[in-house]
Amino acid sequence: MHFVTGGAFNGKAEWVRTFYRLHDQNSSRWYSAYRGDALPKDLPGSRLVVLEGIEQWILQTGEAFNRNAGKEWLAAWLAWEKSGERKIVLIGTDISKGIVPMEREVREWRDVTGRFYQDAAKCCNRFDWIWYGVAKRLK
Repeated sequence: MHFVTGGAFNGKAEWVRTFYRLHDQNSSRWYSAYRGDALPKDLPGSRLVVLEGIEQWILQTGEAFNRNAGKEWLAAWLAWEKSGERKIVLIGTDISKGIVPMEREVREWRDVTGRFYQDAAKCCNRFDWIWYGVAKRLK
């Protein structure tokens, strides 16, 4: 699993397309919460699947999403990878910086997303931070 994060509009998707030599972000193996795609229940047989907008899918899941639910997502994705020579690329915007939101629901979303990112960073085999289109490999 490859986890890619960074600020909003910092070039994460473009960096992933370049790194993996992908030309079509609209392919059936690129799912984007930003385009309104649903988080796939069953992943295709492709060798590479990109899941973009993890923080948005967490938001859409609402109060049903907690750390255990996040660990279940990660376990399922890791199992899918191990079922063949496959790779999942998770792209998530870092929402931990800036002013802490006043609304309780937004703070909770930010907190649960941060905990999910911690778990994703621990279980992935590669972790990159993208800042203005430049990657810094952290793992």
